[in-house]
Amino acid sequence: MTTRDLDRDFIGYGANPPDPRWPDGARLALNFVLNYEEGSEPSIADGEDYSENGLTEAHGMGVVAIGRDLAAESMFEYGSRVGFWRLHRLFQERRLPMTVFGCALAFERNPAAAQAIRAAGYDVCCHGWRWVLHSKLDEVEERQHIAKAIASLEKSVGSRPLGWYCRYGPSLHTRRLLIEEGGFTYDSDSYADELPFWRAVNGRPHLIRVIQRTAPARS
Repeated sequence: MTTRDLDRDFIGYGANPPDPRWPDGARLALNFVLNYEEGSEPSIADGEDYSENGLTEAHGMGVVAIGRDLAAESMFEYGSRVGFWRLHRLFQERRLPMTVFGCALAFERNPAAAQAIRAAGYDVCCHGWRWVLHSKLDEVEERQHIAKAIASLEKSVGSRPLGWYCRYGPSLHTRRLLIEEGGFTYDSDSYADELPFWRAVNGRPHLIRVIQRTAPARS
């Protein structure tokens, strides 16, 4: 099987990455990102048969997600009740910009946090409607999730998202569906580089903005 058959790029920019030319000749660009997901995770109340505990101490002890986990639920509640506000204050005091990877349902369940994000002017990258495995959605379901997330964010934070980042990895259809929707300028569903890069999707250029990592400029 060839690389073309795999539809993967193992070469990228190679030995000659472009100079990103950060403003004022900066050598390093930092993008602060806050994940806002609390209330969108799998839970009994939302129809799953377990409470999400993948990011809790219990998961580190090898405990699998079976049934309702009240401890795990309270850890997620801490994030929206306390953690978000603490970080928001720190960034506001220092007048620092921020990108928020936001699950739409999470904002719906904490209107005060959504309003604070809106007032601060933070960049909101859509983190999906809620925690789901997009790879397990069929094309119709995934299109519905994307549309639902957009409509929700327009109401909660006052504008549609321009970027997309699946809570889990994307499906084979995700990037094409984003292109077809027409309002997204980028997605962050790749960990393949330190600099943004372009891909052709259905004959159209689409920006992959890998903002989870620092990106040093050429010396």
